Amino acid sequence: MTRFRSRSRTRRPGRKSRPPLWRRILRVALLTLALLLALLLLLILLLRWVDPPYSMYMLSPASGPTPPSLRHTWQRIDDLPRHVPLAVIAAEDQRFPQHRGFDWRSIRQAVDSHRQGSRLRGASTISQQTAKNVFLWHGRSYTRKVLEAGFTAAIETLWPKARILEVYLNVAEWGPGVFGIEAAARYHFGIPARHLSREQAALLAAALPNPRVHAPARPSSTLLQRARWIERQMTQLGPGWLEPLQLGSSSPAPSAVRGM
Repeated sequence: MTRFRSRSRTRRPGRKSRPPLWRRILRVALLTLALLLALLLLLILLLRWVDPPYSMYMLSPASGPTPPSLRHTWQRIDDLPRHVPLAVIAAEDQRFPQHRGFDWRSIRQAVDSHRQGSRLRGASTISQQTAKNVFLWHGRSYTRKVLEAGFTAAIETLWPKARILEVYLNVAEWGPGVFGIEAAARYHFGIPARHLSREQAALLAAALPNPRVHAPARPSSTLLQRARWIERQMTQLGPGWLEPLQLGSSSPAPSAVRGM
């Protein structure tokens, strides 16, 4: 009898079939995403010691022109009077030394007030604002909020609290195109940041929610009222509120307010 050979080729033992194309594409995409995430975390870790010369917001058109007489000069937090960071904490995020990037109590209070008919107010912490200013753009979108949460968790994990506050003080906008506490002190009061008085620090902190409208050197009654409230909060919190940040020592500044 004549034997008929099968036309199908027999597979060699040990030879594996190639995975489907969609699986290979997915694998490359995941590897690329993992590499980008690793590089991003490395950059965030590097910024723990390296001062960022610019932030994403400074480079955006929305930041506006920077006055040519002002350069972005980095100011170490240990060289500032203690009432400068205390004023910012009292105004922006009083639980900053305690939370891990997200103030859930303030978030719940904001949501409850909104449900009762009040206008929805922001509950962003200093950590969240630092992440937004350094790495992201300004604007309201769910995409930015999700990315902001990721960056906030990263800097809270990789940076000490004092570093987060130092970066915030140096990248926050304190006037039209005025970035950083050193530029703010010179622009509004004509003095270095290390010479800011307690009252001047409170006025600068009071202007932070809308720095392009408020003028700390020529405060309106509303701004002056908020600055006095901040000073009362600073007194209640006390210098000991900064102890968890482990800041270095610095000499106090005079208490006279220029132009008041």
